[in-house]
Amino acid sequence: MADHYEVLGVSRDASEEEIKKAYRRLARQLHPDVNPSEEAAERFKLVTHAYDVLSDADARRRYDMGGDENGGGFGGFGDIFETFFGAAGGGRSARPRSRRERGQDALVRITLDLGDVVFGVHRDIEVDTAVLCETCQGSCCQEGTSPVTCDICRGTGHVQQQVRGLLGTVLTTAPCGSCEGYGTTIPYPCATCNGQGRVRSRRTVGLDIPAGVETGLRLQLPGSGEVGRAGGPNGDLYIEVTVTPHPTFSREGDDLLATLEVAMTDAILGTTTTIDGLDGPVDLEIRPGVQSGDVLTIKGRGITPLRGSQRGDLRVGVQVLTPTKLDGKQRALIEDFAKRAKAPSPRLSEFHQGLFSKLRDRFRNG
Repeated sequence: MADHYEVLGVSRDASEEEIKKAYRRLARQLHPDVNPSEEAAERFKLVTHAYDVLSDADARRRYDMGGDENGGGFGGFGDIFETFFGAAGGGRSARPRSRRERGQDALVRITLDLGDVVFGVHRDIEVDTAVLCETCQGSCCQEGTSPVTCDICRGTGHVQQQVRGLLGTVLTTAPCGSCEGYGTTIPYPCATCNGQGRVRSRRTVGLDIPAGVETGLRLQLPGSGEVGRAGGPNGDLYIEVTVTPHPTFSREGDDLLATLEVAMTDAILGTTTTIDGLDGPVDLEIRPGVQSGDVLTIKGRGITPLRGSQRGDLRVGVQVLTPTKLDGKQRALIEDFAKRAKAPSPRLSEFHQGLFSKLRDRFRNG
């Protein structure tokens, strides 16, 4: 485990003020709001933990004597007595609360177009959140001042009370009401953050949204949420995605689905056409004799999956349009064609719930 003095870059006989200055200097360099790298985040955790120990007189004493900084080990006869018999016979005294707390997680909802889902997209998101106070750098105090030991609980963060019950008088321990359990008070709080070590602000977060996301998916950005009280570590930021419906295309897994209306003459003779895909024009060949409900598949023009690299397909269902108004010459041509083609008489066949049901079944069956 890293030596706390080496982490802060101070000597073992450093004063409280020297330790505080070293922490502020490192916090300005390593805090996630300033340096978002993973390496800086890990160092910031070590620096914060080292300062938590060395800024607490009792924890520092135990650490210097080789004991457990959290209260374990034996640092003297008083520690041994408290370990076995408890403080004042009422159980072992609890440590004061740390002012540094982890920040809350934040949730932001964003709306994407289906086209954004094909390859992914970059978005800059405005977030209203808590950020580190630049005036006090999370110390909560005015410059040149520091927290002082609470004169009510004498730095323990707790007070003992006598409660009378059926079994007699019981000694209980409760958080100190004067310092709220911190063991220290701040006589001169920072005027900018009112002694919180953080302020509300709007900041921009860059987000690379991967391809293949869908409505309801949440993306997590560790350490991009609110900064904690007194410069504590940031919470996480969650991005919830909603994909708006597209007027032409729908989605099934990683495939895109669409319907193409084809004139009767093109369906009979065949043709080549160009359709507008979500990522540009696509040439589509319609073979002669295509039927309503046939599905034409264009490989690799669907959505890039969230996990993987092979894109889905674009599947186009055909709907043949029958003309409803014919002039005399057109009607004569169709009648002549019908005689020559010797088309079969109308007959009953398998029942279908309309064209779109037929298309849906063929889409699902590939």
